[in-house]
Amino acid sequence: MNRNGGLLCSLTMLMLCACNSNTAPGNDREAQLDSAPMPASVVPASQALSGIATEAVQAETMTATEIASLGGAEGRCLIRLTRVGLPSFVLDERHGTGAIKLNNKLIPLQAEPGGHYYSDGDLRVVIRPVDQQLAKEVFREVDMIVMLPGAKDELGYRGYEDCSQAPE
Repeated sequence: MNRNGGLLCSLTMLMLCACNSNTAPGNDREAQLDSAPMPASVVPASQALSGIATEAVQAETMTATEIASLGGAEGRCLIRLTRVGLPSFVLDERHGTGAIKLNNKLIPLQAEPGGHYYSDGDLRVVIRPVDQQLAKEVFREVDMIVMLPGAKDELGYRGYEDCSQAPE
């Protein structure tokens, strides 16, 4: 019985060591020890989505380093899936551009005329406001719809548009 208790205790310790092995951005377990992450490469959609099953692709969050590699957050709006989460889409309405991270690649997009549509080739992203009012200090609720080339379904996300860094 004593031997089984020791085995159970050892097994429990091994399982606890595996906890928090999430390496996604924003889950930096030991910031004082880990070096700054390298930003994902900036590539066109055709290259980022080449040879992969589009059904497995999900919008990913961007690190501060990746946002800096896109020109920084100043003057841009950030689409966050939660109020405190890292951004999943960066848009610059003044220049008619946006960027999304898919398949661990940053994909720049161009705005299409007539609305909140951004595209690169067959990849399209729609940012649709749910709330009509956007005060400088308040997040506006938005839907982000991602239409991947060759996928039969669209990906839909509800999140928040943070334009606190954008010009008035």
